[in-house]
Amino acid sequence: MTRFVVAAGIAAGLGCAALTAPAMAQTKPTIAIIVKDTTSVYWQTVLAGARKAGQDLGADVTALGAKSEFDVAGQIDILAKAVASSPAAIVIAPVQFTSLGKPIDEAAKKVKIIGIDSAADTKAWTSFLATDDVQAGRLAADALANAMTRTYADTEGDVAIITASPVAASPDQSVTGFKEQVAKKYRALNVLPDKVTDAQAATGLSVMKDLVNADRDLRGVFVSNVIIAEGASQVVYNKESGDRINYVVFGADDKLVKSLQGGTIDALIVKDPFRMGYDAVKTALAAAKGENVPATIDTGASVITKANMNSARSQELLNPKTD
Repeated sequence: MTRFVVAAGIAAGLGCAALTAPAMAQTKPTIAIIVKDTTSVYWQTVLAGARKAGQDLGADVTALGAKSEFDVAGQIDILAKAVASSPAAIVIAPVQFTSLGKPIDEAAKKVKIIGIDSAADTKAWTSFLATDDVQAGRLAADALANAMTRTYADTEGDVAIITASPVAASPDQSVTGFKEQVAKKYRALNVLPDKVTDAQAATGLSVMKDLVNADRDLRGVFVSNVIIAEGASQVVYNKESGDRINYVVFGADDKLVKSLQGGTIDALIVKDPFRMGYDAVKTALAAAKGENVPATIDTGASVITKANMNSARSQELLNPKTD
């Protein structure tokens, strides 16, 4: 009788285990992704890529972020709460280089941290995914040189660079790449001293007016900030010479796409935010499982011109799905 009771108990236990195991196996890992600004189309596209990766790879993706890229305290608080929720890993795009360093260091003591888009003052990344801005700058130099050659039948004259005041501790790497490429391939171009200003369209317009009033040989401009470009590109011709000014911009928005279509802007150097979100979640899941992941991953940049802007790939980049 005792044997029967024991055997029945074992059988019941096995039955419970059979019911419990599949339920446990179905539990999905959670990846928290913290972006800079949930109201921005760019960051909504990053989140769309992250959600798609979660669907494809069997993870729950928690989308987090403040409503402004300037809300440093808000992002630090969001990171702390994300850590407290014990996800499998956290993906974060730091809003500020210095201020997010220590919070990320502390978070990395408890969970694997994957960085995206912009750096922070930390060495605690498990992996870091971003566009290689130096390479994007090289692409911009090539695109501007090609545009100037089409306009003037040569690649000569002055070139201006307009960029926004950095919030990070490092300089704009796209500007670094641009200058490197000009020095290497286009020595007949004269790169003027950088114009570093606030990220306002009105300021971009003012800077360009000053440039064309002062420089008869100005033929091309590289603008590394979308908002500045909206203002700067309103100045189409050099006042002193009457020459058309060629523009290449790092980034894109609806206004700049219209300017590209209309011929005011010659090329946009465009990131792939959907891929960034997708690959970040993919990398985070692999890291959470203990797999080796690359220390850095380049998520790429593409040159979009009026000639190729209607291609399937360009349309994916210019009109990304955010739902």
